[in-house]
Amino acid sequence: MDRDLVTDSLVFRYNPSASPDGLPGSEGTFSLCSFFYVRALTESGRPEEAQYAFEKMSTYANHLGLYAEEIDPNGTQLGNFPQAFTHLSLIRAATTLDEALNRSAGEPLQSLRRVGMPAAPKVRPFAAA
Repeated sequence: MDRDLVTDSLVFRYNPSASPDGLPGSEGTFSLCSFFYVRALTESGRPEEAQYAFEKMSTYANHLGLYAEEIDPNGTQLGNFPQAFTHLSLIRAATTLDEALNRSAGEPLQSLRRVGMPAAPKVRPFAAA
């Protein structure tokens, strides 16, 4: 996957040269896949690479922290905007990465605060009445 679909931490959803879709124009990287990649790196024990990919993705958000469906090689957002599924995968990647880094370092990930995401509060389990 790293060799065929990842370019500078951005992930294509498929390899257009190996599977041409017949559509005009070039294919951008898929934001949802890029955040899935962060989770995959985290869950496979590569949190430093995951943190780099997450922080790199944060540079592609617009001034409101929103993402489109795709990002072209120049960093321009393409396709549906804002893309809800991308933002759900962002949240999941952020919490997964934050939990992994908390386990290893004992501190919340500072980069999550930089992109406007506060550290998750410690919550007591719900007690049934």
